[in-house]
Amino acid sequence: MTALLFIVFLILLILGFPIAFALGLSAFVYLLFSDIPLMVIPQKMYAGIDVFVLLSIPGFILAGNLMNASGITSRIIRFCNALLGHIRGGLGLANVGASLLFGGISGTAIADTASIGSVMIPAMKKEGYDAPFSCAITASSSTIGPVLPPSLPMIIAATLTGLSVGKLFVAGVVPGLLLGLGFMVVTYLISVKRKYPKSPRAPLAKVVKSFFQAFWAIMMTLIILFGIIGGVFTPTEASIVAVIYAIAIGLWVYKELEWKMIPVVMLQSAKTTASLMVLVGFANLFAWIMTVEELPQLIADSMLEFTENKLLLLLMINLLLIFVGAFMETIAALLILFPVLLGVAIQIGVDPVQFAIIMVFNLVIGLTTPPVGVCLFVASSIGKVSLEKIAKAGLPFLLVSIFVLLLVTYIPEVSLWLPGLFYD
Repeated sequence: MTALLFIVFLILLILGFPIAFALGLSAFVYLLFSDIPLMVIPQKMYAGIDVFVLLSIPGFILAGNLMNASGITSRIIRFCNALLGHIRGGLGLANVGASLLFGGISGTAIADTASIGSVMIPAMKKEGYDAPFSCAITASSSTIGPVLPPSLPMIIAATLTGLSVGKLFVAGVVPGLLLGLGFMVVTYLISVKRKYPKSPRAPLAKVVKSFFQAFWAIMMTLIILFGIIGGVFTPTEASIVAVIYAIAIGLWVYKELEWKMIPVVMLQSAKTTASLMVLVGFANLFAWIMTVEELPQLIADSMLEFTENKLLLLLMINLLLIFVGAFMETIAALLILFPVLLGVAIQIGVDPVQFAIIMVFNLVIGLTTPPVGVCLFVASSIGKVSLEKIAKAGLPFLLVSIFVLLLVTYIPEVSLWLPGLFYD
């Protein structure tokens, strides 16, 4: 029966079914041929989404969309360009810097690629940057978003384990900054080698002005993060505060958000949330079937029988997750595999918070690796460049991601030091 479950799932994926429906239909076929009543489908789906902290997801999605509709992207890009544009490859550095700031608002890589890419990719091409490089740096730097707070994958990981959302948010800060710094170093080295252009140094007044234009957007992330850490509000309350803040900034500070735009943004956010909730529900059903078949324990026992060496097991888990991330959507892979592999990690002495960062980091790497790397597809459609050329141009950035992943995996302090300051 287990074989039937996975065979149907793989066939549906190959046929191009959305991951949510592939999970749901394969589970449905499994139940048809088992003695389990079909009533379990709505029960397990409801159980998967009936988690209080998941209420924060629509709030954060709506807040990010409201801020983006308020012209946040252009303001962040202007600030980063004023600050870094005078360095060789300055537009590329500004691209990474914008992802660092924007990712802390949207929490998603696809939104980052689409919003920043639509501005930066044409601008970089116009200034003389290679099109594949422009697309590759945009897609790669967008993976910083899911690591930094407010990260949707971190919220999902917290719901699966009972871990503190705030603690996971804080744990992702240092790895996210390291990833951004690594991308900047690679961008600079490539720019020097290829003699990419640089802009005249911006006057201090322009830098200060552009900072204050982006200041209110940056403050949103700080309010969310320190509000949760300080116990001022829960993650769910933080998402509502973020929505109210985004509306106020968009209407009365940036003055680019209009009342008539709010229903449109809300509808767009509702669609995104609904698709995500369907995925969570079907993934919970799929994961429950795996538990009934005792697959998590079987996988854990098999890995521990192969070796009990902590370093080797972590390497095996990383290789597995990178492979899965190249074929499966991040949230779906997280929902199915995180509870399974967390048991193995705990048995070999890995802190659950550290493992959550390892898991998310691995899976976001898949966003820029073929064949399913969605950020590559988005960048490709914007830059009118083939997927193969972008993937090849993105290899140096992929190596940076893997290097930071190894740091997170084998040096616990990279992800645990900052949470230790605030929570221990």
